[in-house]
Amino acid sequence: MDAVNFDYGKLFSDGLPDPVAKWAPFPPYYFVGGNNDPEEIPIEGLIEAAASVLRREGSKLAIYNLGMGPQGYPGLRQFVADKANSHRGFNIGIDDIAIVTGSGQGLDMISKLLVNPGDTVLCEEYCYQGAINRFRKIGAKVEGMKLDDDGIVIEALAAQLAGLKARGITPKFIYTIPTIQNPTASILPLDRRHALISLARQYNVAIFEDECYADLIWDGVQAPPALYALDPGCVIHLGSFSKSLAPALRLGYIVAEWEIMRRLLPMKGDSGTGALDQMVVAEYFSKNFVKHLGHLNGVLHDKLKCMVEAVHKEFGTSAECWAPKGGIFLWIKLPDGIDTRKLLKPAAARGIVFNEGPAWAVSPDNSTSHLRLCFAMPDKKTIQDGVAAFAQVCYEETGMPVRSANVQRS
Repeated sequence: MDAVNFDYGKLFSDGLPDPVAKWAPFPPYYFVGGNNDPEEIPIEGLIEAAASVLRREGSKLAIYNLGMGPQGYPGLRQFVADKANSHRGFNIGIDDIAIVTGSGQGLDMISKLLVNPGDTVLCEEYCYQGAINRFRKIGAKVEGMKLDDDGIVIEALAAQLAGLKARGITPKFIYTIPTIQNPTASILPLDRRHALISLARQYNVAIFEDECYADLIWDGVQAPPALYALDPGCVIHLGSFSKSLAPALRLGYIVAEWEIMRRLLPMKGDSGTGALDQMVVAEYFSKNFVKHLGHLNGVLHDKLKCMVEAVHKEFGTSAECWAPKGGIFLWIKLPDGIDTRKLLKPAAARGIVFNEGPAWAVSPDNSTSHLRLCFAMPDKKTIQDGVAAFAQVCYEETGMPVRSANVQRS
């Protein structure tokens, strides 16, 4: 029989994302993504935790969800409850918590629960790219909320909500990262949190609170209670272990009152988040959380200082840095007229990868001169050399920063 070429191209469904290229090693100066410092993964502690919990409860791995239901391993949910109650002002038990496969699954579940195509959702004008993309993918109309150095500008939001109401529009939710905002790393003050909740209740708009970076706060910086702690009735809370421990473990959690939780759980759509990961993290963090986070935050803060010093040295007054209160990102503004998207390709040719501002904003119009650099994964020498190399690319492409105000480089 003659061979006939088989054409999958005629079979693919509509609306597929673009195909990916084959995976390549990280470039020398990799300043994107939410990766952690490889040197700060507590390997020996995780080995001990894994051995301990496997000896005690390993036989339960024979059953989907460990035979303990779709909300996740009770030991990890208990740790989340204890952490949230002691550190974020909650008053919850394990029935208020569902473990999910990374915060991304939580984003999908909450979005599917609340949003129909054509609905409006509100996001901070500079915001997590993954959230914006998910909301738009399911057909939401995304509008940006004005920010300043402390987060959402409440007066502007009040006017925005009133304007939407006048047009007959009630947003489905306000998506906010109030504690270590991504990408600006601000912390919303307590008075604004109360005002935000008041507006949400006035207009019957849910609040979708993402606190994936809330554990990464510098020593001496205080964060107000989480929005969920202030009013669980109108807030759904999302958290993660990706930043406090390891992103490859793919563990996050949702906190919601039971009437919401019972509608969220059918959205999970899998046979359970990785049970061994849950068991190991619960075993390790139940004994080591405070010590681990104290050390990790010290390391991250030192790296931030290194990056800020490098930016000031190489860019002078041509770069304006936000002042992060925690987290792993530095949000930077270059002079007006510079489009950071045009720097992506020449920077990549020098082994430098960064996040251009428009990818992290609801509207590219107010963020073309911005960029985001992640300082968690590279060491200090790499940070210094990478910022210097990026400054050289900027100079060659834009004439900025002027060399007379910076270190001359060949």
